[in-house]
Amino acid sequence: MRVALGIEYDGRGFCGWQSQPGGCGIQDVLENALGMLAGHSLRVHAAGRTDTGVHALCQVVHFDTGTERPASAWVRGTNAHLPPAVRVIWARQVDDRFHARFDAYQRSYQYLLFSQPVAPAVMNGKAGWFHLPLDLHAMQKAAGYLLGQHDFSAFRAAECQAKSPVKQMHRAEVSGANGRFIFDFCANAFLHHQVRNMVGALVYVGKFRYPPEFILELIAARDRKLAPPTFSPDGLYLTGIGYDEKWGLPETARNLNAIFG
Repeated sequence: MRVALGIEYDGRGFCGWQSQPGGCGIQDVLENALGMLAGHSLRVHAAGRTDTGVHALCQVVHFDTGTERPASAWVRGTNAHLPPAVRVIWARQVDDRFHARFDAYQRSYQYLLFSQPVAPAVMNGKAGWFHLPLDLHAMQKAAGYLLGQHDFSAFRAAECQAKSPVKQMHRAEVSGANGRFIFDFCANAFLHHQVRNMVGALVYVGKFRYPPEFILELIAARDRKLAPPTFSPDGLYLTGIGYDEKWGLPETARNLNAIFG
């Protein structure tokens, strides 16, 4: 039997999604909790790996088990064995052909950023911070240049293992007011550190270090060394995974606006 889960987590205190020898990955604590409920060890497969400090409003995973449990038990029972920073938000038995990673046709991320002289203490680790004012209109115009299919090598981490730097960007938007900004991206897939690198470039446009067309120059150059520094992981959230309706999954997308208003 194959079961899919929707997962929410606070990435602080973990060394990212992927299982690690020391057991510090979110995957480690989830597999341990599920194993206690299932009565056997099992392996969880996720739609995507998030880095250290990155959060998720809706990560999607699947696992195989011979243990029969109602969906409510996979939610409440697993949560009883998880640390407070990780929660199962839904469970659904799925077709054995379903794969959380390979059947996903798009991923969505949002980045929450505060632009103010002093970093917000109550949002420590939950939001990015920049000390200078940022121009929303300039960042919105620059973000528009990211749309479409491009070689995103200028926004790719050196250790990225993706086979191709070419990705299709479906959504690239910036919204905000009163020094709080949300950067919203959706693509078929993302390169390692791509969202954080794009946010870094947009922030440099927002502070008028470069014009919006700087994004076009970076895309054309395909050179990471020409782009601004990688932004902090603190404000980055995996917010949704796209799947065909045939899999019958519950809602697989959530939004920062619904949480922070």
